[in-house]
Amino acid sequence: MNATTDDKTVSRDMLARIGLTQIAYVKAIRSDDVPRMFPQAPALPPGLDLYALISADGTPIMVTDREEEAHANAWQNELETVSLH
Repeated sequence: MNATTDDKTVSRDMLARIGLTQIAYVKAIRSDDVPRMFPQAPALPPGLDLYALISADGTPIMVTDREEEAHANAWQNELETVSLH
């Protein structure tokens, strides 16, 4: 994955090196991924489509069933969300 001229698109490696406390990304996940990413979360039915807010260093921050809510949480915590491709 490489950075492009679009300033909203950066590689995972670049995310890990810049703005660890300022940059995050929203990732579509399945409820099957929740126990691994969020061990403290309650059990969920399998196969649900969810969204995780992930810090630049890969640390999961929160999970929700609405993408807009993940972006809103980032905004509330003064995090810039970026796209990964």
